Amino acid sequence: MDFLELTKRRYSCRSYMPKSVEQEKLDYIMECVRMSPSAVNRQPWRFRIVSSDDDRRKLNSCYDREWFASAPVVVIASVLHDEEWVRADGKHHGNIDIAIAVEHLCLAAAEQGLGSCWVCNFDARKCEEAFSLADGEEASVLIPLGYAADEPKAKKRKDMADILW
Repeated sequence: MDFLELTKRRYSCRSYMPKSVEQEKLDYIMECVRMSPSAVNRQPWRFRIVSSDDDRRKLNSCYDREWFASAPVVVIASVLHDEEWVRADGKHHGNIDIAIAVEHLCLAAAEQGLGSCWVCNFDARKCEEAFSLADGEEASVLIPLGYAADEPKAKKRKDMADILW
């Protein structure tokens, strides 16, 4: 499949089959994440793969949605603020870097036949406490992963003329 087809295949999956994700697929996805570019190659990130029932319960307390609880795996993506590059004018790039890495994750998951979704509307402080994140480490995104039990809805996108200037 070409890259355009892959981008069309990736969508925000909000329903997962009760089927575990193979370790080989998780390893492949995380290798794609590891290869993500970052500002000045700082790679200011950490990822935690959550699949145990106890850890998934902890995450569900941070984002209490039935569809989210149906995912067999959730990845916690966090920014290491002490390691992020800061531009001369003071702009921090950690959030940009984590966004690039998370989208690599989601595209790799789609390529492997898995659904994923960006979840940013969660209780980050509760997540950081529940998983004992280090000082300077911010839980930025939760990414549920699994075999989709739903179908993608048509994507509404702006016309090309509306995004080019």
